[in-house]
Amino acid sequence: MSTATLAATPSAAQPAAPAVVRAATLPDSIKVEPLTCAIGAELSGVNLGVASRDPALVAEIRALLLKHRVLFLRGQDITRAEHVAFARHFGDLEDHPVAGSDPDHPGLVRIYKSPEQPNDRYENAWHTDATWREKPPFGCVLRCIECPPVGGDTMWANMALAYERLPEDVKARIAGLRARHSIEASFGAAMPIEKRLALKAQFPDAEHPVVRTHPETGEKILFVNAFTTHFSNFHTAANVRVGQDYSHAGPQLLQYLQSQAFIPEYQVRWRWQPGSVAMWDNRSTQHYAVMDYPPCHRKMERAGIMGDTPY
Repeated sequence: MSTATLAATPSAAQPAAPAVVRAATLPDSIKVEPLTCAIGAELSGVNLGVASRDPALVAEIRALLLKHRVLFLRGQDITRAEHVAFARHFGDLEDHPVAGSDPDHPGLVRIYKSPEQPNDRYENAWHTDATWREKPPFGCVLRCIECPPVGGDTMWANMALAYERLPEDVKARIAGLRARHSIEASFGAAMPIEKRLALKAQFPDAEHPVVRTHPETGEKILFVNAFTTHFSNFHTAANVRVGQDYSHAGPQLLQYLQSQAFIPEYQVRWRWQPGSVAMWDNRSTQHYAVMDYPPCHRKMERAGIMGDTPY
């Protein structure tokens, strides 16, 4: 045997190098760090670009999403195509009628703030995305492209926990209530009247149960938010003795329910960095984009995943 052959043959003392295995295939490769006792976990050891091509990894992430409701990742240097491909594992993507989408990637909504838009504050309220739709989104995957050096955090609230901790008499009172959700009274409010009415004609107010059932976990969810305008079936003999009961008691009850998202014990707060990603279950959470930064660039890209009819 020649010297060259000996040099090319692994010996017992020098075994062949193992095949390269990507981290995402290894057991327990995803590290999960809960961020609060109520909601949210940060994942490490996973790249969403890889996940966009790995259904098994997507299934693992989906299970974590159901458990923690919001998942956070840092350093996601992925393309728009990978962003969209990952989100599409969870369902079809939707376009937003007001915010603009990337022309080359339908369903990837660009939420860009700039110094030239100092009064753009549509996100500055506790809300569940697009409940003005008959079928609100399943969830969203939001990636930070550019953000202020400080400020501009986003907060999420666990609305299953908010329902669970309601007083029992309130639970009984709202059990059969339904409510209207409006794009006209939110995104449309600042539009000229003709454009606002056209928006309402395209998206008539949706009606949803005040307490919805999570379609995968069976949990009860408090399902009113900043898009909710009023109860649609409150004016009944059981609730109204005189007119004042209707004009005061209904709105006061709605305000009380909407305020449950404000409770810190139900919340998590995330500080953005370029390349950071948040993915949330829109069916069981609300979120709030904190507008505490001076006029500057804040560029976010969101893939909203279509959902089902709340029941």
